[in-house]
Amino acid sequence: MAFNKINAELLAAITNIVGVDAVLSTPAAIADYSHDETEDLVYYPEVVAKPKDTAEVAALMRFCNQNLIPVTPRGAGTGLAGGALAIHGGLMISMERFNQILDIDELNLQATVEPGVITEIFINTAAEKGLLYPVDPASKGSCFIGGNVANCSGGPRVVKYGTIREYVLNMEVVLPTGEVIWTGANTLKYASGYNLTQLLIGSEGTLGIVTKIVTKLIPKPTLDALMLASFNSNEDACAAVSAIFRAGVVPSALEFMERKGIEWVIEHDGLAFDLHDGAEAFLLIEADGTNQDVIFADCEKINEVLEAHNCRDVLFADTSAQKEEIWRIRRTMAVSVKSNSIYKEEDTVVPRAALPKLINGIKEIGSKYGFASVCYGHCGDGNLHVNIIKAGMSDEDWNNKLKDGITEIFELTVSLGGTISGEHGIGVVQKEFMPLKYTPVHFAIWKGIKSVFDPNGILNPGKIF
Repeated sequence: MAFNKINAELLAAITNIVGVDAVLSTPAAIADYSHDETEDLVYYPEVVAKPKDTAEVAALMRFCNQNLIPVTPRGAGTGLAGGALAIHGGLMISMERFNQILDIDELNLQATVEPGVITEIFINTAAEKGLLYPVDPASKGSCFIGGNVANCSGGPRVVKYGTIREYVLNMEVVLPTGEVIWTGANTLKYASGYNLTQLLIGSEGTLGIVTKIVTKLIPKPTLDALMLASFNSNEDACAAVSAIFRAGVVPSALEFMERKGIEWVIEHDGLAFDLHDGAEAFLLIEADGTNQDVIFADCEKINEVLEAHNCRDVLFADTSAQKEEIWRIRRTMAVSVKSNSIYKEEDTVVPRAALPKLINGIKEIGSKYGFASVCYGHCGDGNLHVNIIKAGMSDEDWNNKLKDGITEIFELTVSLGGTISGEHGIGVVQKEFMPLKYTPVHFAIWKGIKSVFDPNGILNPGKIF
C-alpha cells in the first residue's frame, strides 16, 4: 500500500478536527512519541493528534482513510514489542486525553473506563469500593488500560483470576473507516454471533481504536500471605511450579526470579536484601482469600511441595512493609536489568510443566552463542521473560548472530508446546518469528480479517505480520 505524506493542507484539516492545541508537528515536540520501551527502536510520526472524544477519533479515521494516511494508535508508550511505533510515519493518535473512569457499577460489579486511564489508578479506585480488577502488569503505575487490552497484557495475579480476556465484557471501538461500534454486550455470557470483543483484545491496534472499555470486577480478597522460596538451581524452582498446582493450590501470584536479577535490583535500587550464597533461583508465592485458616492451610501445602523440590529456605513476609519490599524486587527487575547492560528482552510461554526444560535450554543456547541471560516472569502461567545480555559477545556477533540464538529459543519454546509471546505482543520485533509457530493458513485468515476491518490497510500497518 502506497501511503500519502501529510502536507500543509492535510495538516490543516487534522488541526481543524482536534484543535491547534491538540496537534504536534515539530520533531522536538514529537520526540517523546517516537519510541516506546522496546530497545533501540525510534520512528517519528509526521504528526501527533490528541483527540478528546470518540467523535474526534472517528473524524480523524474517516479523514485518514479517505486520504490514505497511515495511523498509529498510541497509549502510554510502555510496550515492549514496538507495537505503538509509527514505522510508516503518518499520523499518531495519542489516547492520553481519554483518562476518565466513567462509572463503577457496584450492583453489577462492572466498570466503564476510557483507554487512557492508568491501570494502577483503576485498580486502586476499584479497591476503594472493595472490588478487584486483577490485571496488574509490572508497568501498572504508568501503562494505560487501553494498551493492556491491545496487547492482552497480564501480570502476576492473572494466574489465579484469569487474563484480561476474562475481564473485558464490551468495548466501544472506532473502525479504520471511521464507523463506531460496540463489540458485544455488558453481560457475563455472550453467544450472539462472532465475539468481536475477544477478537479485538490482543489485536495490537490493527483492527480498531478502543475508546471505551466495560470491565468485570470481583470482590476484593481481604487477606493474603507472601512467601519467598530459594533454590539451588533454576530447574528445581521451575519444577516446583507445576507441582504446587497439582497439590490442589492455586496461588494468587507465582513468580520466578534468577539470582542475577536480584543482584542487579540490589545494586540498582539500593535494596537491603540478604542474598545467601548458593541461592540461585527464587519463587515469589502469594496466597489470598477471606479466611486466614484456609490461606495458612494453602501455605502449608505449598511448603510441603517446596521441600520436596529441594527448596533451601522459605521467607514468610510478616508485615505489609516486608511484603511490599519483596514485591518491589520483582516489579523493578526489568528496570534494573536495563540499567546494567545492553540487552534484548523476549517473552516466552510454555505449559507450566515444561518450564525446567525451557530454562535449561535457554542457558544452553546462550552458551552456544556467547550471550548471558537473566530470566524472570509469571511462572505460574508458564510465562518466562528472557533478558538476553550482551556479556562477552562481540559487537559483530551481537548484531549478526544473536538473531540465530533468539530463533533457537523460540524453536525450543514451540517444541515444548508454547508460543511466541505470552503478554508483550508481536508488534514489530517478534513478527519475523511468527512462522516458527503459525502456518500460511493462519496468515491468510489473519490478513482476511484485517482486510475486512481495514480495507485500505491504514491502521497500525506493518505490525504482527
